[in-house]
Amino acid sequence: MLDLLSQPWPWYIAGPLIGLMVPLLLLLDNRSFGISSSYQHICAALVPGRSSYFAYDWKKTGKWNLGLALGTLLGGVVASVLLANPEPIAISSATQTDLADLGLHNLSGLVPGEIFSWSSLGTAPGLLLMVGGGFLIGFGARYAGGCTSGHAIFGLADAQLPSLIAVVGFFVGGLISTHLLLPLIL
Repeated sequence: MLDLLSQPWPWYIAGPLIGLMVPLLLLLDNRSFGISSSYQHICAALVPGRSSYFAYDWKKTGKWNLGLALGTLLGGVVASVLLANPEPIAISSATQTDLADLGLHNLSGLVPGEIFSWSSLGTAPGLLLMVGGGFLIGFGARYAGGCTSGHAIFGLADAQLPSLIAVVGFFVGGLISTHLLLPLIL
């Protein structure tokens, strides 16, 4: 069983499982799926009343999202510790060449080691990408009213126009970041 769980799942199994979450959540008290709202609930719990944005009963509306975020964190730990796949990450040769042209050669982990490591945090590109990028992702997710998982999985399945606009924006932003900003930063 561990062998089955530690291998990448094919799209025709993983996709429908993710897709079945939407009707399940709608049946369970009309809950929405997404991670970014859990950050708002944490802030509302830690600094209540300091801002009108955080002045609400987070216990009433946020328990589900906090449980989802905790389950995602625990699932990541279980997957990386108990179910780790020892095979190297499969990266196409064209992508490896493009990354090498940017000066990224350490592709042994999930992310390039030259950017995403403690030692690179002290460099200007590392600081800009990790801290600046993290801030922009968090700000953008709240400004858009949700994160990529919430909009792309739940919002699109619920046929919400704002989610379609947000997902198109995420995609265009990713293309701009990959093809224009990343070469400038590195």
